Amino acid sequence: MSRLAARLSRHAQTLVGSLGHLARHPVGSAMTMAVIGAALALPLLFQVALLNANAVAAQWNRAFDLSVYLDKKAGAGRVQVLAREIGARPDVAAVRVITAEEALAEFRRTSGFGKALDALTDNPLPDTLVVTPSLASSTPEGTAALETALTALPGVESVQLDTAWVQRLIGILHVLERVALLTGALLGTAVVLVVGNTIRLDVLNRRAEIEVMKLVGATDGFARRPFLYGGVWYGLGGGLIALAVVALATGLLAGPVERLAMAYGSPFRLHGLGWRLSLATLAGAVFAGGIGAWVAATVHIRAIEP
Repeated sequence: MSRLAARLSRHAQTLVGSLGHLARHPVGSAMTMAVIGAALALPLLFQVALLNANAVAAQWNRAFDLSVYLDKKAGAGRVQVLAREIGARPDVAAVRVITAEEALAEFRRTSGFGKALDALTDNPLPDTLVVTPSLASSTPEGTAALETALTALPGVESVQLDTAWVQRLIGILHVLERVALLTGALLGTAVVLVVGNTIRLDVLNRRAEIEVMKLVGATDGFARRPFLYGGVWYGLGGGLIALAVVALATGLLAGPVERLAMAYGSPFRLHGLGWRLSLATLAGAVFAGGIGAWVAATVHIRAIEP
């Protein structure tokens, strides 16, 4: 147990010492962390945009509403019976009845053809049921099945379902998710390269120190340890800068986005990354920094011989 404690103590000393080395070169360390933060901030901002776009899309189950046009020969009693029958289905959340008279009045109010409509001898518009699927059925497949079932009901003239734009939106979001993953992978690789190049220069600057360490019997692993922890600090600092940039951008955009949503009658508010994604970002940044430092330090320390 004492050997383990001693080993942990040496690692802790090296960890603190590597932080002190970075502190002695504040400008260079800060610039490296800023580059890492900028590289990580871009995919994170992309991820925030996707998270909020998916949140908005999840609220659009009304986009899958079906308009059920009834036979004009069906009376008011049949309309109410159909409304109750459809509303009792487990895949239906709500049914709204729009009578022919209400539809004509709305068309008269919004179309601007009021005088032309006065010339009509009868109402050409049918009674309509607006059917909102349940949340579980608010998918292209679920609404297609519901459309087929409603079309088969007696007294139904036709069913209109226009979800093509919603399907296109979902497809676009899926493509953007892949783009975000690729962007994150590429910029994560850039972080590894940035840290690796920084550690390479650091190893070359401390070549004499490493030679002395090897002369007194230090292994490559022992000589590599401070550089490895230096890469971890670079990654952690860059990750914190990236999270700060994302938080600042989210705060600046929250007000305008909320006002835009209110203009469309929506209570939507802009959301940030959340604590889980923030922790994952820091872990990924630390991992990338550690990998870059390990590769660079291993290759260049191995090449140094006293």
